[in-house]
Amino acid sequence: MAVNTAAYKNIMQELAVKNATLVAVSKTKPAEDIQALYDAGQRDFGENYVQELVDKQAQLPKDIRWHFIGHLQSNKVKYIVPFVHLIHGVDSLKLLLEINKQSTKINRTTNCLLQVHIAQEETKFGFDKNELDALTEQLVAKSIDTSHVHIQGLMGMASFTENRQQVTKEFSYLQSLFADMANKLQNTGHRFNTLSMGMSADYAIALEHGSNMVRVGSLLFGERNYHK
Repeated sequence: MAVNTAAYKNIMQELAVKNATLVAVSKTKPAEDIQALYDAGQRDFGENYVQELVDKQAQLPKDIRWHFIGHLQSNKVKYIVPFVHLIHGVDSLKLLLEINKQSTKINRTTNCLLQVHIAQEETKFGFDKNELDALTEQLVAKSIDTSHVHIQGLMGMASFTENRQQVTKEFSYLQSLFADMANKLQNTGHRFNTLSMGMSADYAIALEHGSNMVRVGSLLFGERNYHK
């Protein structure tokens, strides 16, 4: 299908009311589809795979803000830190320190979100509350080097379910973790102001629970074909 510009305009109107940012999830989609949405005014695009992101960044407009929203392996960090706008899926201390290390090498500060595991599925990555609390203590004490990363918030994915109560519960939980951590990090230099949650099927619920960044793909680009 062609890019759904009507859906794009409707979503942007919804997000404007909440002062939220749209990340258009363009993974597996060709450069011409991204260009079409870019021409309609979109600037934030999300990719899941490092090589695909690197390839697209090289051939598309340079003012695109690229978001890495997939599971990032430590050995691939170096390929995206030179240009990535925001890494959403920082799911371990090891990965955070590697991003800092690679960013230090090129004297660039990389924006990051900490991914929190809030869903029922075991397949989803992320910190649990105890790990998040431990990391918060380290950040407050400045006992780890985060000089070249800017931790600007949290990201989470709700369970893949039609049970709206379950999704609401999970988003509400992440909202409370975000508020607590934002309070504790006030004097650490990390401007903790981004709560990234909500996708095509559940972004409306996420917006009601404080999300100010949503990741929407299929509503804009149609279903993905993984067998190219």
